[in-house]
Amino acid sequence: MPLWLFAFLGALAVIASLGVILQRNPVHCLLALVLTFIDLGALYIGLGAETVGLLQIIIYVGAILIHFLFVIMLLNLQTEPVLGGAFGLKLLGALGAAALAAELAVLFLHGAPPLPAAALPVGYGSVASIARSLFSDHLIAFEVTSVLLLAAGAGPVGP
Repeated sequence: MPLWLFAFLGALAVIASLGVILQRNPVHCLLALVLTFIDLGALYIGLGAETVGLLQIIIYVGAILIHFLFVIMLLNLQTEPVLGGAFGLKLLGALGAAALAAELAVLFLHGAPPLPAAALPVGYGSVASIARSLFSDHLIAFEVTSVLLLAAGAGPVGP
Protein backbone atom coordinates (compact mmCIF):
# COMPACT_ATOMS: atom_id res chain seq x y z
CA MET A 1 0.00 0.00 0.00
CA PRO A 2 1.44 3.38 -0.93
CA LEU A 3 2.22 5.69 1.96
CA TRP A 4 -0.05 8.47 0.67
CA LEU A 5 -3.02 6.07 0.55
CA PHE A 6 -2.30 4.81 4.05
CA ALA A 7 -2.06 8.39 5.34
CA PHE A 8 -5.31 9.34 3.59
CA LEU A 9 -7.20 6.31 4.98
CA GLY A 10 -5.73 6.89 8.45
CA ALA A 11 -6.75 10.56 8.43
CA LEU A 12 -10.22 9.60 7.17
CA ALA A 13 -10.56 7.07 9.99
CA VAL A 14 -9.58 9.67 12.59
CA ILE A 15 -11.98 12.26 11.17
CA ALA A 16 -14.84 9.73 10.98
CA SER A 17 -14.19 8.54 14.54
CA LEU A 18 -14.26 12.17 15.72
CA GLY A 19 -17.63 12.40 13.96
CA VAL A 20 -18.83 9.50 16.11
CA ILE A 21 -18.20 11.35 19.35
CA LEU A 22 -18.96 14.91 18.24
CA GLN A 23 -22.34 14.42 16.54
CA ARG A 24 -25.48 15.07 18.57
CA ASN A 25 -27.84 13.01 16.44
CA PRO A 26 -27.54 9.26 17.19
CA VAL A 27 -28.18 8.29 13.56
CA HIS A 28 -25.39 10.60 12.38
CA CYS A 29 -23.08 9.09 15.02
CA LEU A 30 -23.86 5.62 13.76
CA LEU A 31 -23.29 6.60 10.13
CA ALA A 32 -19.90 8.05 11.09
CA LEU A 33 -19.13 4.74 12.83
CA VAL A 34 -20.10 2.89 9.63
CA LEU A 35 -17.62 5.04 7.71
CA THR A 36 -14.95 4.36 10.34
CA PHE A 37 -15.41 0.59 10.11
CA ILE A 38 -15.43 0.62 6.30
CA ASP A 39 -12.23 2.64 6.39
CA LEU A 40 -10.63 0.20 8.84
CA GLY A 41 -11.60 -2.67 6.58
CA ALA A 42 -9.96 -0.86 3.65
CA LEU A 43 -6.81 -0.38 5.74
CA TYR A 44 -6.73 -4.10 6.58
CA ILE A 45 -7.16 -5.03 2.93
CA GLY A 46 -4.46 -2.59 1.87
CA LEU A 47 -2.03 -4.01 4.43
CA GLY A 48 -2.47 -7.55 3.12
CA ALA A 49 -5.04 -8.94 5.58
CA GLU A 50 -7.82 -9.40 3.05
CA THR A 51 -9.77 -11.91 5.13
CA VAL A 52 -9.83 -9.69 8.21
CA GLY A 53 -10.73 -6.63 6.15
CA LEU A 54 -13.63 -8.30 4.40
CA LEU A 55 -14.88 -9.82 7.65
CA GLN A 56 -14.64 -6.36 9.26
CA ILE A 57 -16.83 -4.87 6.56
CA ILE A 58 -19.28 -7.76 6.21
CA ILE A 59 -19.82 -8.52 9.90
CA TYR A 60 -19.51 -5.14 11.58
CA VAL A 61 -20.95 -2.87 8.91
CA GLY A 62 -23.26 -5.33 7.22
CA ALA A 63 -24.74 -6.91 10.31
CA ILE A 64 -24.02 -5.36 13.68
CA LEU A 65 -24.17 -1.65 12.85
CA ILE A 66 -27.26 -2.07 10.69
CA HIS A 67 -28.96 -3.70 13.68
CA PHE A 68 -27.86 -0.76 15.81
CA LEU A 69 -29.42 1.56 13.24
CA PHE A 70 -32.71 -0.35 13.37
CA VAL A 71 -32.73 -0.18 17.18
CA ILE A 72 -32.04 3.56 17.18
CA MET A 73 -34.81 4.13 14.66
CA LEU A 74 -37.24 1.92 16.59
CA LEU A 75 -36.50 3.71 19.86
CA ASN A 76 -36.96 7.08 18.13
CA LEU A 77 -34.15 8.69 20.12
CA GLN A 78 -34.17 12.46 20.07
CA THR A 79 -31.30 14.72 21.02
CA GLU A 80 -31.87 16.34 24.38
CA PRO A 81 -30.13 19.53 25.44
CA VAL A 82 -27.86 19.15 28.44
CA LEU A 83 -28.58 22.06 30.75
CA GLY A 84 -26.91 21.77 34.13
CA GLY A 85 -24.05 19.33 33.61
CA ALA A 86 -22.56 20.64 30.35
CA PHE A 87 -19.59 22.38 32.02
CA GLY A 88 -18.83 19.38 34.23
CA LEU A 89 -18.93 16.99 31.28
CA LYS A 90 -16.64 19.24 29.23
CA LEU A 91 -14.22 19.55 32.13
CA LEU A 92 -14.18 15.78 32.65
CA GLY A 93 -13.62 15.25 28.93
CA ALA A 94 -10.77 17.76 28.88
CA LEU A 95 -9.12 16.07 31.88
CA GLY A 96 -9.46 12.68 30.20
CA ALA A 97 -7.96 14.01 26.96
CA ALA A 98 -5.05 15.56 28.90
CA ALA A 99 -4.41 12.27 30.71
CA LEU A 100 -4.44 10.38 27.41
CA ALA A 101 -2.05 12.90 25.84
CA ALA A 102 0.30 12.55 28.84
CA GLU A 103 0.23 8.75 28.57
CA LEU A 104 0.98 8.88 24.86
CA ALA A 105 3.84 11.35 25.42
CA VAL A 106 5.41 9.08 28.05
CA LEU A 107 4.96 6.06 25.80
CA PHE A 108 6.54 7.69 22.77
CA LEU A 109 9.37 9.43 24.64
CA HIS A 110 10.38 6.68 27.07
CA GLY A 111 9.11 3.51 25.38
CA ALA A 112 11.38 0.80 24.04
CA PRO A 113 12.00 0.86 20.30
CA PRO A 114 9.92 -1.65 18.38
CA LEU A 115 11.47 -5.01 17.56
CA PRO A 116 11.86 -5.97 13.92
CA ALA A 117 8.89 -7.89 12.59
CA ALA A 118 9.34 -11.62 12.09
CA ALA A 119 8.49 -13.19 8.75
CA LEU A 120 5.05 -14.76 8.66
CA PRO A 121 4.56 -18.28 7.33
CA VAL A 122 3.09 -18.71 3.87
CA GLY A 123 -0.71 -18.63 3.97
CA TYR A 124 -0.88 -16.91 7.34
CA GLY A 125 -4.28 -15.23 7.76
CA SER A 126 -5.85 -16.95 4.78
CA VAL A 127 -9.31 -18.43 4.96
CA ALA A 128 -7.87 -21.96 4.91
CA SER A 129 -5.51 -21.33 7.84
CA ILE A 130 -8.24 -19.62 9.88
CA ALA A 131 -10.67 -22.46 9.17
CA ARG A 132 -8.04 -25.09 10.06
CA SER A 133 -7.34 -23.38 13.38
CA LEU A 134 -11.02 -22.76 14.11
CA PHE A 135 -12.19 -26.29 13.41
CA SER A 136 -9.27 -28.14 15.02
CA ASP A 137 -7.75 -26.22 17.93
CA HIS A 138 -10.78 -24.12 18.88
CA LEU A 139 -13.65 -26.41 17.87
CA ILE A 140 -15.38 -26.57 21.27
CA ALA A 141 -15.27 -22.80 21.80
CA PHE A 142 -16.59 -22.29 18.27
CA GLU A 143 -19.50 -24.69 18.79
CA VAL A 144 -20.39 -23.26 22.21
CA THR A 145 -20.42 -19.77 20.69
CA SER A 146 -22.66 -20.91 17.85
CA VAL A 147 -25.14 -22.49 20.29
CA LEU A 148 -25.18 -19.32 22.42
CA LEU A 149 -25.80 -17.15 19.36
CA LEU A 150 -28.56 -19.50 18.22
CA ALA A 151 -30.22 -19.32 21.64
CA ALA A 152 -29.89 -15.52 21.69
CA GLY A 153 -31.46 -15.29 18.23
CA ALA A 154 -34.27 -17.71 18.99
CA GLY A 155 -34.99 -16.36 22.49
CA PRO A 156 -37.01 -13.30 21.47
CA VAL A 157 -39.15 -15.37 19.08
CA GLY A 158 -40.67 -17.50 21.86
CA PRO A 159 -43.93 -16.71 23.68
